[in-house]
Amino acid sequence: MKLSTSEYFIREVFLSLRRNNWMSFASIGTVAVSLFVLGVFLILVLNMNRLASSLESQVQISVYLREDIEDSTRRRVEGNIQEMQGIESVKYVSKDEAMMRLKERLGDQKYLLDALGDKNPLPESIEVTVKLPEMVQTAAEAIGKMEGVEEAKYGQDVVEHLFDITRLMRIFGLVLMVLLAGATLFIISNTIRLTVFARRKEIAIMKYVGATDWFIRWPFLLEGMVLGFIGGIVAALALRSFYAAMAAKIYSTLAFFPLLPQYPFMNYVAVAIIVSGMIIGTIGSTISLKRFLQV
Repeated sequence: MKLSTSEYFIREVFLSLRRNNWMSFASIGTVAVSLFVLGVFLILVLNMNRLASSLESQVQISVYLREDIEDSTRRRVEGNIQEMQGIESVKYVSKDEAMMRLKERLGDQKYLLDALGDKNPLPESIEVTVKLPEMVQTAAEAIGKMEGVEEAKYGQDVVEHLFDITRLMRIFGLVLMVLLAGATLFIISNTIRLTVFARRKEIAIMKYVGATDWFIRWPFLLEGMVLGFIGGIVAALALRSFYAAMAAKIYSTLAFFPLLPQYPFMNYVAVAIIVSGMIIGTIGSTISLKRFLQV
């Protein structure tokens, strides 16, 4: 592409934006709103995915030891578990620590344990965390067969339901993102089509004097890219404010909620939204031009 041709295309883009300033403003506004909605759902989906991963990583196997187990046997069990493939961590919980945890969970109702006196009926246990949640069942079955182990539990029903929920969250999020991206493309292409329609006579004249399709197409493609770029910047700035406000609200009520940290997460989201705006603007222009180039 010659330099003079490039200058012509760029000049045409800015002349078109200035000549159709209200239409351009409406296009940018539509792009910004569409990308903002898309960005909100992107943020929600990614945070839902993080929550799902966090819940999965917290699945533990509780290994309850026999009442008469000796210290040497208990240490051997710990060592054998630690050597198993896929084990993340192993933590021994004594009877006293188990009782202390139970009292903390009971809170104001810990007086219910007063009837036990000095007796502690809770067993010694080992808390086992696996690297992959899918390995929980296999690991629990193997640990349950070890010498000195009374039972190995991981809340089978709860874990299976948890995996089902997290799987549905991810599938639902992906489908939602695809549908929203399609809706955004439809809105933007129709918005740009109005601009193209307003210049249909100009396009027809250029075709009659021998201009190639690509010569006619380039200014509109660049215009769609510019509209998408500006709309993407507006949406990205709005999303930053939205996420900051959302994070402040959530942390004020749920301090330990596993939200993705604002930086660098929002930088990546901003880049993704701006690039998406440019791509969707370009595709929208291509779709809009098809009918008007058939002269």
